[in-house]
Amino acid sequence: MTQAALPTVAGKLTANAPLAPLVWFKSGGSAEWLFEPKDVADLQAFLRGLDPAVPVMPLGLGSNLIVRDGGVPGVVVRLGKAFAKVSKCADLTLDCGAGASGILVSSTARDNGIGGLEFLRSIPGTVGGFVRMNGGAYGGEVKDILVDCDVVLRDGSLHTLAAADLHYTYRHSELPDGAIVVAARFRGRPGKAEDIQAEMDRISASREASQPLRSKTGGSTFKNPSGHKAWELVDAAGCRGLTLGGAQVSEKHCNFLLNLGDATSADIEALGDEVRRRVKAHSGVDLEWEIQRVGKSK
Repeated sequence: MTQAALPTVAGKLTANAPLAPLVWFKSGGSAEWLFEPKDVADLQAFLRGLDPAVPVMPLGLGSNLIVRDGGVPGVVVRLGKAFAKVSKCADLTLDCGAGASGILVSSTARDNGIGGLEFLRSIPGTVGGFVRMNGGAYGGEVKDILVDCDVVLRDGSLHTLAAADLHYTYRHSELPDGAIVVAARFRGRPGKAEDIQAEMDRISASREASQPLRSKTGGSTFKNPSGHKAWELVDAAGCRGLTLGGAQVSEKHCNFLLNLGDATSADIEALGDEVRRRVKAHSGVDLEWEIQRVGKSK
């Protein structure tokens, strides 16, 4: 697909853009095209003018993602600084750009005396991904705080969807196919800044103690099955520290996969599937991937 076949943009279009530097695992192939829109209007105009047959995939911080080694066809949309603003818009409510990090959202909530958003401090990702996946940790979930969100559909139209429209379940929403979240409103509860900061510090320390945060990882690999914790099932199946190629099951937290340095995405995905096979054989439980796998195998 040549640039001539693509709509004119105000933002940035890059052909054959390597995605490994943009994802936490630091592995995988390139995007056929990477589009970094200037603003919502730029994104809308681009999608409106793009051949409907061309696939489009949004990319946030790349924390919950395996990009396969053959790369991603079509267009990958990455929302940059223009989409990373957070501000108070109503009583106990924040207006958050889809590119804003959980740390920025929770810190802004603290500065405005808004409690209940502290758990976002612990999720490695952006607002767009939180909304799509019903992100959660430490007793909180996006479904508990979301008022509504703005999405641009594949045809370029802009819509506001109420939280109820997303029909949230565990780590899942019914966001329309092809929808790109561009903003969301989160509502918390009254809180004192010092109490909110103390809770954020507690969460941060707990993560540091229990998760391999300084490694090339993708966050939680598998969803917790009903009545179980994924890491306990993985551990019981003898998978702690298991390696395949350059990939390893973390010895610190069994629900994290690591790139030890030179793992391919195929190594990482194959290791995850081997863990799933062993857990099924040991406990009879089918582990579901929480990490998204996208693109083509080599």
